[in-house]
Amino acid sequence: MSDDDQTTPESLLPYETWTEDALRRVVARAVAHAGAHGLPGQHHFYITFRTDHPGVVIPPRLRAQYPQEMTIVLQHQFWDLKVDEAAGLFSVGLTFGGTPASLVVPLEAMTAFADPAVRFGLGFHPVMPEGAPAKAEASPAPAEEDAAPQDEAESETPQVVSLDAFRRRPPPKT
Repeated sequence: MSDDDQTTPESLLPYETWTEDALRRVVARAVAHAGAHGLPGQHHFYITFRTDHPGVVIPPRLRAQYPQEMTIVLQHQFWDLKVDEAAGLFSVGLTFGGTPASLVVPLEAMTAFADPAVRFGLGFHPVMPEGAPAKAEASPAPAEEDAAPQDEAESETPQVVSLDAFRRRPPPKT
């Protein structure tokens, strides 16, 4: 039998789920470190999450603007960044259009994490709690820039940030 005829057997163990859980803990550690010590050097985080995931707490105006998914940027202007690993969530204060807002995001709601300063990124499947209705997939929402002054933010066109350049890729098959 040649290598081309071999197919990967279906696993009876949830390796992909276990791997994503472990990588979510990596994100939790990075966010907790930033909350305790600030972001060193040029590090900054893009965190994309499902706004319709149970447990996400965001102001109604943001939920209306981003009904399914949004990306936040943790760079210069954020406060009260905390991780509650036991509850599996993080919280942060950010400014949107000059208005402060507090967000609470379950780690299971994340769909992407990136630190562009070091070209590090992870993609996730959101984990819906049992009994929660499945939601249709959405296209990514524009990134929110927390560091832009209000006048500058109103005059700029929002940019969609592609996280593909930061995703981990499997090694090439030989």
